Amino acid sequence: MEYQYHPSSYGVSSSSHSNHHQQGSTTPKSLSSQRSLVSVPSLNHHLHAPNSTVYHHCLTTLKGHTSSYISSLTLSGKFLYTGSSDREIRSWNRIPENSSNNNNNSNTVLTGNGAVKSLVIQSNKLFSAHQDHKIRVWKISTNNNNDNDHDQKYTHVATLPTLGDRASKILIPKNQVQIRRHKKCTWVHHVDTVSALALSRDGTLLYSVSWDRTLKIWKTKDFTCLESLANAHDDAINAVAVSYDGCVYTGSADKKIKVWKKFAGEKKHTLIETLEKHNSGVNALALSSDENVVYSGACDRAILVWEKKEGDDGKMGVVGALRGHTKSILCLSVVADLVCSGSADTTIRIWRGCVDSHEYSCLAVLEGHRASIKCISAVVDHCNNNNNNTSQSEALLSFLVYSGGLDCDIKVWQILLPAS
Repeated sequence: MEYQYHPSSYGVSSSSHSNHHQQGSTTPKSLSSQRSLVSVPSLNHHLHAPNSTVYHHCLTTLKGHTSSYISSLTLSGKFLYTGSSDREIRSWNRIPENSSNNNNNSNTVLTGNGAVKSLVIQSNKLFSAHQDHKIRVWKISTNNNNDNDHDQKYTHVATLPTLGDRASKILIPKNQVQIRRHKKCTWVHHVDTVSALALSRDGTLLYSVSWDRTLKIWKTKDFTCLESLANAHDDAINAVAVSYDGCVYTGSADKKIKVWKKFAGEKKHTLIETLEKHNSGVNALALSSDENVVYSGACDRAILVWEKKEGDDGKMGVVGALRGHTKSILCLSVVADLVCSGSADTTIRIWRGCVDSHEYSCLAVLEGHRASIKCISAVVDHCNNNNNNTSQSEALLSFLVYSGGLDCDIKVWQILLPAS
C-alpha cells in the first residue's frame, strides 16, 4: 500500500481550503471573493424574500466556550454536545424545563490538541475527531440518582488508532505508508486533521475523513480500522455522509464529491461516481430525509441539489442550486423537508422544497451570530408540537435549530411554520 502524503500540496495552495480552515485568524483572501457558481440554474426564484408565514426567533444563547470558537456540535436525546477550537467538549441539557440556567448547566472534558472537528454518538459512546490527527471514544454515563439528570460523566475508552491496532500492523512492511521523505507510519493512522465523522445506519461502522486525503472505516465495537482509502481525493477532505444503503459521500477542497460503495462479496469500497459542478472547495454535505437527494455546500456560495437519475443505475445528477448566501457555505443540516445552511456571511438560511417540481424557497434568514457559522444541527421540536393547542387550520410545526460560530456562541432557534 503506497501513497505519498504532501502537506504542501493542499491548504495554503488551495484557496478554498485555506479560507475555510483559517477562520480563527485573518484570511489571505475573503470568503466572499470565491467565484460564484453560474453554470447551474437556481431552484429558488425569490432570493431575498423569506416566507412571511414562517415565524422564527432565537430562544437562547449558550456561552460556555468563552475563549474559543465552536467547531462542532451534535444532538442526542435531550442533550446537545459541542466541541471547540481549544480541545473542549461540552454537554448541555437542551430541555428547558430541566434547567433554569442553560449556560451553567454543562459538563466539560478537555482532550488532545487543537480543535474538536466533529462529534457523533452511537448508543452510549461519543466519538470525537480532532485536529491532532486522532479520534477519541468516550463512554457517556448519567447519574440517575441525582436530582439533576444532566449529571453526565465522560470516561475515555480509546484513542484511534488503538495501540493494539498499531502493534498488529507495525512489523509488516506492506502495512507501512510513506508520509514524508524519511518518515513512515501504518495505514491505520490519519496523518493530518480528522475533519469529519459519520456512522453507518446500524451503528457498527464509523467513517472518518481527513485533510490527509484519506477515508477510513472503523468498527465501533472493538475500534479496529477495517479499511483505508488512500488518496481518495486530490486535496483535503472536509465532509462525509453515509446513506442507509451504504453509499459513502465525501466532499473535498478539490471541488469534487465522490461516491463510494462496498459491494457484496468485496473486501473494499469502490469509487462508483464523481460529482463535479462546484468551482471551489466543498465544505459540507447532507442527505435528504428519504436519502434520494444530496445537498452540498461550498466556497462558491451555492448549495447544490443532487438527485438520483431514473433508469441510470442510480447515478446522481445536479438539479440546480440554492442561492442567497453572500459568502461560503460552511455547514448543512436536514430535518424533515427543511434544509438548514450556515455561512461565513454570519447568517443561517432555512430552505424548503418540492422535490417533484424542483422548486425551493427560502423560508427564513436567521441573523444574530457575529461571525461565521461553523456548525449546525436541526430537529423536530416534539415538546411544542405535542402541546400545540391551536385549531387544525392554524396548526404550526415547530423545529429547533442549533448553531455554533466563530463568535464563540451557541444559539438555539425556534422555527414555526404552517403544518400544510
